[in-house]
Amino acid sequence: MSGSARKHVVIIGGGFGGLSAARALRRANVDVTLIDRTNHHLFQPLLYQVATATLAETNITAPIRWLLRHQPNTRVRMAEVMGIDTATRAVRLHDGGEVRYDYLIVAAGARHSYFGHPEWEPLAPGLKSVEDALEMRRRFLLAYERAEISRDPVEREALLTFVIVGGGPTGVELAGMLPTIATRTMRRDYRSVDTTATRVVLVEGGPRILPSFPEGLAARARRDLEALGVEVRTGRIVTAIEPGEVRMGDETIAARTVFWAAGNAASPLGAMLGAPVDRVGRVQVEPDLSIPGHPDVFVVGDLAASTTDGSPVPGVAPAAMQGGKHAARMIQRDLQARERVPFRYRNKGDLATIGRNSAIAKFGERLELTGFLAWIFWLFVHILYLAGFRNRVSVLIEWGFAYLTYQRGARLVIAPVGGDAPATSSVLTPRW
Repeated sequence: MSGSARKHVVIIGGGFGGLSAARALRRANVDVTLIDRTNHHLFQPLLYQVATATLAETNITAPIRWLLRHQPNTRVRMAEVMGIDTATRAVRLHDGGEVRYDYLIVAAGARHSYFGHPEWEPLAPGLKSVEDALEMRRRFLLAYERAEISRDPVEREALLTFVIVGGGPTGVELAGMLPTIATRTMRRDYRSVDTTATRVVLVEGGPRILPSFPEGLAARARRDLEALGVEVRTGRIVTAIEPGEVRMGDETIAARTVFWAAGNAASPLGAMLGAPVDRVGRVQVEPDLSIPGHPDVFVVGDLAASTTDGSPVPGVAPAAMQGGKHAARMIQRDLQARERVPFRYRNKGDLATIGRNSAIAKFGERLELTGFLAWIFWLFVHILYLAGFRNRVSVLIEWGFAYLTYQRGARLVIAPVGGDAPATSSVLTPRW
């Protein structure tokens, strides 16, 4: 492409931000290369439903090449990015190759943060990738298989205890799903264990769960969780995670299964750009989402530390999508010799589901919904934003089946007989 007058735009990441940027450039007079270390786009908001055996991983993924198949100006490359040289405008790949760019959009997202305790990760997997969700599902289902054959009541109690660390939307949604599955889906499947004795403990270090929501909605969510039987512990800091137990100061909970939903750290690609980063590694961008000193490089999504009207832009899917589209528009403005404009995030609402028939929603400054109406709205929004008609139909069918029968269609344990499979966290295992 070096001999062409057309500019070359390289996009790193096929998530919400990167995919939105690529689509926004479909009619632009540019050539686009999208690089991702997987071959699929992932609908992360529903990962917890894969982890809890409600949906199969194929329900919430779609091949990136297929999603961009109607864009003749776009190529997709499956590769791991190892370095970015902003001086020479080159992206270095794991196979030794490199891709040159005229414009670069970095939408690499975030990964788990264990607050200085990386040794906790094998014991408490997070939820950022398909591999993570499958590992969670494996551990969740395997706990019941082991409880079924255990003759030790203490061990059985620990096997039926699940600790979720982190009271944000992911932790709350996980915590709300597990009791229903245990008490309604599994209770007739086992002969020697009472699955209704399942204990779910949600631990949050802050004063309340769902800190991004208004206090009244967060309080409603807590009441709904507790009505499901979830033990909600706020103001409690996890001080140690060891095989079979979680410690919070002087308190120890015997639990064989721990899930992590407490913290995020930006992709290490952000540090390669030479721009200022905040304490979690997000790149401090200019108002137009470019990085200081390099107007040809944009950072969007969870990797960008940006603001609108002085307020931080949240790390949610709509923000990433809007950021990707904005970066694409700024490139087109450059090509048209028009002045760039600042990015403005438009919050269309915040949603979180608590469990069956229960959710909370906030729209604007005044409109708040709870209960069944918010849950119906949550279902509609998630179906609407899923990539691909096939995924929307299959998820709708799965949800309808689960709602009417309490059954889950993806309850597969993929592990060697008589032992544990190794953790499949995307942080530990390359995905290309």
